[in-house]
Formats: sequence, C-alpha cells, structure tokens
Amino acid sequence: MANEKVGFIGVGLMGYGMAKNILLGGYAVNVVMHRSRRSVDDLVSQGATEAKDLTALAHAADIIHICAPGSPQVEAIITAMMPELRRNTVIVDCSTSEPTSTERLASILEAKGCFLADAPLGGTPVQAEAGELSTMVGAPDNVFVRIKPVIDCWATSVVHLGPTGLGHKMKLLNNFLSLGYAALYSEAMAVGRKVGISVDQFDSVIRGSRMDCGFYQTFMGYAVDGNKEAHKFTLSNAYKDARYLANMADDASVSNPVGTAMKNSFAAAINMGGDGPEDYVPHLVDFIAKLNGMPPGKES
Repeated sequence: MANEKVGFIGVGLMGYGMAKNILLGGYAVNVVMHRSRRSVDDLVSQGATEAKDLTALAHAADIIHICAPGSPQVEAIITAMMPELRRNTVIVDCSTSEPTSTERLASILEAKGCFLADAPLGGTPVQAEAGELSTMVGAPDNVFVRIKPVIDCWATSVVHLGPTGLGHKMKLLNNFLSLGYAALYSEAMAVGRKVGISVDQFDSVIRGSRMDCGFYQTFMGYAVDGNKEAHKFTLSNAYKDARYLANMADDASVSNPVGTAMKNSFAAAINMGGDGPEDYVPHLVDFIAKLNGMPPGKES
C-alpha cells in the first residue's frame, strides 16, 4: 500500500476511471458523493472509503484530486475544505479552470502551508478508465515529484510545464485547437450540405487524409454514424472553456479573433437549446445546420 492517502472529488465521467486506477495503484482512496451513487458505490466495492462530506475528506487525505466543471465549483470546494486541510496537503485540480483563479487559490493555500497543482486532462472517459489519459501539470518542482506517482496511475503522458497555473493555461490552448476543429468541421459540413455534398461524401475525402486526426474521428462518430456518445464532452463545458480562453487572451492583451468566432459557434448552440447534460460537442453539427435552415442529418 502506497503511503500517501488520496482523496477524490468528482467521480463522474472522467473522475470515476481515474479514482479506480489510483486504487489499482495501491493507494488508499477516499471519495465523496457525486450526482449518482453508482460510481461511489462501485469504487467503495473496490476498496475505496466514502467520506461523509468535504471536510471529512480533507481531514483524511494527503493528496486531493478535484474534477469539477470549472473555477466557481473548484473555489467552493477548496473553501469548504480549508478548515480541515492539514499542512503539506496537495490539491490537484484536474478541472479546466481559469488560470487567474488557479494562481489566486495557490497563494491562499500556500499561506496555510498547503499546495495547489493544476493537472487538467486530455482524453476521453474510455481512456480515463484504461489509465491512458494525458495531463499538463503546473506545480513547484518538489510538489510535482510528490504527486507524479499518483498521476502515473491514470495518465500515460505527463508533461510538467512549470509553476502552478501553466497547466490550465496550456489546457485552454489545447481546447482552443480541439473546439476550433469542432466549429470548423460543423461549418464545413453545413456549407457542404448546402452545395450538394453529403456528410458521408465529406468524410470519405477527409478521413485518412492530412486533415484527419484523433479528434476528427471521435467527432465524426456522431456526424457519420449517429453515435451520440462518441465524444462525451458537453457543449456547456465547451462554451465555458471558450469563455475562459477569451478571458486569458484579454488579460494578456492578445488579439484572438479565431477564438471569438469559435466561442460564438458554441454560444449559438447553447442559446438554441444545447445546454443539456447529454448535449455533447459533436452535436454542434446539428445546431450549425439548424442555424443555416437545415434539419439534423447527413444528406444535402
């Protein structure tokens, strides 16, 4: 059994697999209730301990992972745990959070003798369960050395970028690219359908070409095959990340016109009803089609 005791907050789509792999790595893991009892009960059946609340988890853990929707939730979680955090506790924020918030929280925790590392995720829930995620980490060198064995339980690619905050900055750049692809693919297919090129025809040219990539393949799992769960990342979270990117660019006084255009694609989808818990990024194709007077589907 590894010496560090691990707490895990947010055992949802990504967090469940991550917590499961930390257990398999020989760590004692404490979890708290998520939206559904299923993942908590399953982890407890595999040897995890359920903490009654956040303060109990804080008291029991040395390294605490957080997988939350964004900065407001992360800030609330850390505030709730603060009274019970022990000196030298490390909080690993695996959410996609605003870097300014991350840096502020790191300073608050440092004053208490604790540490914050940002380790946002790359990959899918399937990869999370397989222990094959990627992560980009912001943390002081000594903290990174301490948390890396735990991260290695759930990630096969771990890049330490430097001080706390750089992980979230890089994650926003990563999501700028992936969500930009989603907006481009959706718009290209809408134009194609309008001029007589079906989605299947579009895919037959792009798939396997220099324009193909892993993101394209999971994204097109919905557009081509109708698999609604091909890429389970919600439109709401995508829009949130696009706003965080815009804020980061604004803070740096950087012109970001492509990011603004991408953000507006997701804003349109949200305002057209795409804000549900099962409205995923590949479903953007339907909203862009609707915006251009076409029904969902593949044909021109």
